[in-house]
Amino acid sequence: MSETPPNTLQYRFDGPEDAPVLILGPSLGTTWHMWDRQVPELTKQWRVFRFDLPGHGGAPAYPAGSVGDLTTRLLATLEGLGVQRFGYAGCALGGAVGIELALRHPERLASLALIAASPRFGTADEFRQRGVIVRTNGLDPIARTAPERWFTGGFAAAQPAITEWAVQMVRTTDPGCYIASCEALASFDVRPELGRVGVPTLVLVGSDDQVTGPAEARTLVAGIPDARLAVVPGASHLVPVEQPTAVTDLLVRHFSTAWQPAFETSTGPTALPPAALRPVLSPAPPQPPQTGPVAEIAPVAVPQQAQGRPDPYDAGIKVRREVLGDAHVDRALAQADEFSGDFQEFITRYAWGEIWDRPGLDRRTRSCVTLTALVAGGHLDELAFHTRAALRNGLTPGEIKEVLLQAAVYCGVPAANSAFKVAQQVIREETTPQE
Repeated sequence: MSETPPNTLQYRFDGPEDAPVLILGPSLGTTWHMWDRQVPELTKQWRVFRFDLPGHGGAPAYPAGSVGDLTTRLLATLEGLGVQRFGYAGCALGGAVGIELALRHPERLASLALIAASPRFGTADEFRQRGVIVRTNGLDPIARTAPERWFTGGFAAAQPAITEWAVQMVRTTDPGCYIASCEALASFDVRPELGRVGVPTLVLVGSDDQVTGPAEARTLVAGIPDARLAVVPGASHLVPVEQPTAVTDLLVRHFSTAWQPAFETSTGPTALPPAALRPVLSPAPPQPPQTGPVAEIAPVAVPQQAQGRPDPYDAGIKVRREVLGDAHVDRALAQADEFSGDFQEFITRYAWGEIWDRPGLDRRTRSCVTLTALVAGGHLDELAFHTRAALRNGLTPGEIKEVLLQAAVYCGVPAANSAFKVAQQVIREETTPQE
């Protein structure tokens, strides 16, 4: 195990020191122990490296707010250990790290397995809303609902010890690091880039996964040139925990047969062209449907062309969605017509692309300024959705209260009285845990 400075990750090794390295990446809210049932078999051929996300499993609480940041910390950890080339298997957020490795550091990766993964995890709204709930109520509401997200109902009922382990694993996570990981998933979207993943890839998913299910898995297989799909029956999101034997068998077969040789580095690392690759995972042997995984191959999609330099509108629509939420922005754009469409384009380009996207103030500060200005102007409709935006931007209900109290002094008590009523209702709606 490791002592962990801020720019690296907590880790452990298992297996022979002279074996090739295979990395196992965890899901949000879990620890490296989610892979315990795979380690005995995998260490027969590989030196298994497992890591914890920041603030998970007792790891130091240095939040990482993007998948790129997590990947950089993983590589810094490996650099310190002298590990240059490795296979990688990651579950959910751990899978996002695997995609990031394949896209940004292909020379380091010999083979890839993506488990319960997606090129885009749900919507940004979902993860930012989860962050609001954790910031206000702590992790207990998330912990209590973890088993129903992670396991099938039958497994959760039959394995109470594992179910309780899952709940406690989430409860003991650092809230700030959990919120940062939610933000990392909210901003992760590599759909246009999948065609550049040039490493043999196994995409593995539980048939009953309601979080990142078979549809998301097929999107990955359709976009990655050298990818195979394996669907494991009777499993939900944490498929390595629920169906350990099936997952272990699939990983052993994949990494045994699809280990790409190192790149030529005489003139520096270069990416291998995706078109030159072919699937190498051999067909699965026949297995009874009720006990073994079913592998299938999805069609290959034509990669999208890289986009040009974004103008202020492109930046504006991105920031507007991140701050106000997809549902609000979609509703505003859908209601735009010939009369109001130019105004929607105007505020997207200039209010959001030019002002909200400036680096001079962080979004928390911009929310404070905006709330005060809306109170002063008596704009209660906009105050409602900017209160939601303030929660998304990291303000707590207590901090919003302080902003409104400050506004009462300088904008007037009647204006603040109306503002408190609006903000109170929004905060109740946004911070009530979903059962």
